Amino acid sequence: MTTKSQPVIAAPLSTQGPLKLTTPSLLRTRLLLATLTGRALHITSIRPNSLTPGLTPAEISLLRLLDTLTNGSHLEISLTGTSLYYRPGLLTANGGKPITHTIPSDAERGVTWYLEALAILAPFCKAKLDVTLKGGVITASTPLDYSVDTFRSVVLPALAKAGIERSTELRVLRRSSASKTKKGALYGAGEVQFLCGHQVRIPKTVHLTTAGRIKRIRGVAYATGLSGSVNARTIEAARGVVNRFVADVYIYSDVGKACIVKNGYGEPGKEGKMEGTKKCGVGYGISLVAETTLGGVFSGEASGGEGEAAEDVGRRAAYALLEEVGQSGAFGKIGLRVLMTMMAMGQEGDVGRICVGREQVDEELVGLWRDLKAICGGQVAIRDAEDARNGELIIGVVGRGVGNVGRKVA
Repeated sequence: MTTKSQPVIAAPLSTQGPLKLTTPSLLRTRLLLATLTGRALHITSIRPNSLTPGLTPAEISLLRLLDTLTNGSHLEISLTGTSLYYRPGLLTANGGKPITHTIPSDAERGVTWYLEALAILAPFCKAKLDVTLKGGVITASTPLDYSVDTFRSVVLPALAKAGIERSTELRVLRRSSASKTKKGALYGAGEVQFLCGHQVRIPKTVHLTTAGRIKRIRGVAYATGLSGSVNARTIEAARGVVNRFVADVYIYSDVGKACIVKNGYGEPGKEGKMEGTKKCGVGYGISLVAETTLGGVFSGEASGGEGEAAEDVGRRAAYALLEEVGQSGAFGKIGLRVLMTMMAMGQEGDVGRICVGREQVDEELVGLWRDLKAICGGQVAIRDAEDARNGELIIGVVGRGVGNVGRKVA
């Protein structure tokens, strides 16, 4: 008589010991993957030789935000900030109640650095997510981060590819470009609201193995504390470049008032100690997005620097978009991180596939693949695309079936 063998059930990641990592490389990605899988992390050697060792104000702010989104998280930071122990809790999203998070004025990171983390975590929360970010919010593009307009036009469509599209919205309540202190540090004073009411059990497996053709270009030109003619000049210069390739081009114009803050705002040690007010967040920029026939999205943007003409900013954004499109692939570089994270969280055993250009594979993307294997146990396979015009690659990501453990089953 034969009997059926019982399936072997692997121990959940939360019961394993903490994963030991070094250096602050891709710290945000590691924290997000740990929060999704429930795996504890012990990260050491966080900038030990820097003039300002340890965690940055932006990273500490992100840890506080994660603590607000979860229930039962445990966090330990050494006195010098060079060592971090993080044991994540259950993603409850504050029980569906609105969350207001204040970003420190000296964070020096754009608000999309936080919004991208919220976009990845929101579908796996127990309840709908409603987060308002204020304080040192920079809505324009910076040397390290992209603008809120690019987030809305690229990251949200990337979530839609994974089946997350209902009740997902980004509201820009107050725009703010990046202002500089006397020491060159960046700060802002904007305000944004992110809402996501589409919680899924398992993300949909993504299959984008063909790069489509560009069918239209959309964009947003923004200016805060400046005349609307700056936007008009920026738009005209950008259209002068992209209209030679695509006829369907439409660029919106958004003009707002500058933020008024107290003197000393954005400067550690001086905030709240100086009398009077000043203007903050004065600046302008443009974000362009190209959409393909297969639903792919590519982006290019630029913000105005000191003494830079508006025409030069418009042309710089257009050339950045053309360069992004020229790298081929089925999706833009910004959306790839979100897509591959969702593919790794998908149905266990299912293999999601996406076409990427060789120039899109950089150190940050390879680091994501390594962290997916170390933290989630996921596997990534790479092969040449069939009939590749520009040497495209097909990246296959095996789903781990992590899913949303807190979502109620109807």
